[in-house]
This record gives sequence, C-alpha cells and structure tokens, in this order.
Amino acid sequence: MTEIDWERLRAAATEVMRHAYVPYSKFPVGAAALVDDGRIVVGCNVENAAYGVVLCAECGVVSSLHATGGGRIVALSCVDATGEPLMPCGRCRQLLWEQGGPRCLIEAKDGPLTMAELLPHAFDVADLEAVTGERPVPVVPDRLAAWRGRGTVFVHADLSAGRQVWTAYWERSAGDTEGAETGVLEEGPSWDEAAEAVAWGLARTPRVVVVDATGTIFWAGEGEPPQEIPIRWGG
Repeated sequence: MTEIDWERLRAAATEVMRHAYVPYSKFPVGAAALVDDGRIVVGCNVENAAYGVVLCAECGVVSSLHATGGGRIVALSCVDATGEPLMPCGRCRQLLWEQGGPRCLIEAKDGPLTMAELLPHAFDVADLEAVTGERPVPVVPDRLAAWRGRGTVFVHADLSAGRQVWTAYWERSAGDTEGAETGVLEEGPSWDEAAEAVAWGLARTPRVVVVDATGTIFWAGEGEPPQEIPIRWGG
C-alpha cells in the first residue's frame, strides 16, 4: 500500500484553503489529494450569490485531477480555516467514490477512514451497468412518444417452444378519456422474465397489469392498486 504523508497533504490543503472564495459563509475549505502516480492535486471552495451552485473544495480537486492527467485518488485531506481535518459533505463523498473507490482514504481527526466507511452501500457505475449492460433500458419509439403516460400495458404469460415466456402490449383505450378510440399502440417482444416485460411497460405508462399463467390479474403499475385489481404483482 502507498505510504501516505498526511502532514504533506494537510499542508497543501491548508495552503489552498487560504485562496477560497467565501464572501457569504466565511467558511474557507481546502482539500488536497494524493493521486496514484504520486502527484498532489488541490482545490478550495468557491461560493456564488446563488448559494446552491457553490463549488466545494473537493470539486476543485476532481477538476484538477482530470485537468492534469487523470488517475485515481489514493488519499485526501480536507481542512477548515484552522487547518483541522474536515469531513467531505454527502455530495462530495459521491464524487470521491467515483474518483477513488471504496479503499480511498480520507483524513479524519481520529485517523484515516476509507470511502467504504464514509459512504456504505454506495451507488456507482456497477449499478448503471447492471441495467444498461445486461438489461437495456426500454425505449419508447419516437412515433409513440406523445402517448407516454397514457393507456395501459398488459403483460401476460405465454408459451414459446414449450417454455414459458412473457409478452406485453400497450393498449391506448384503457385509462384514457372515456370513449377514446380503441387499439393497440405497440406490441412488445417476448421476455424470459416477467420483470423485463414490466420494465418495458413502465417505460410507457404507470398503468401496468400482469396476467399470470393461471389467469390471475395483478397490478404492477405505480401507486396503489386500483379497486378492480387489488393484488399487487410481486414476481
């Protein structure tokens, strides 16, 4: 494991803290990070009259990281106006997780903490890949975009080559204005799992109904089940 010179990191963070732009909070923050190639990148907080668009010191560190060649953050020291260790806010913990991962070290008053300790059960690229890689996000065809949120999708069990599959169709009359023209907007393909068919439906409308192999009807849509379909789908 790389030896961390915490005093050097803290000194760099303290130096850059003195350049913070904090006319509103009067709370300067500096941060310095050790990159896996040995260089140190720094950042300070920069405030704005529109308070919500403040840039934290860690934001500056991440920008500096990529502006100077990229890499992974190994350790970070964040300090307040007195040069004492300061914990990153929640948003910055997410930024640091992305750039350093679960084993990245953050200086604390009682000793370094890992990002896994500061941000347990973190959301990261693996969660995106689980959807966009293995299960592509369903896309509504452009020609049907105006119908999004209307009608009902019916998901039902079917047989294909002797095995159970799930199919779906998007019906435009159910759930729309009374007396609206009937008809199927779109027929879905076949899926091995009901969850995939339900996801296809929810990309189109919050009204999704599942009919299983026994003919039992379930509500798989958003919100509470309607009175006529009281059982929620749990498959």
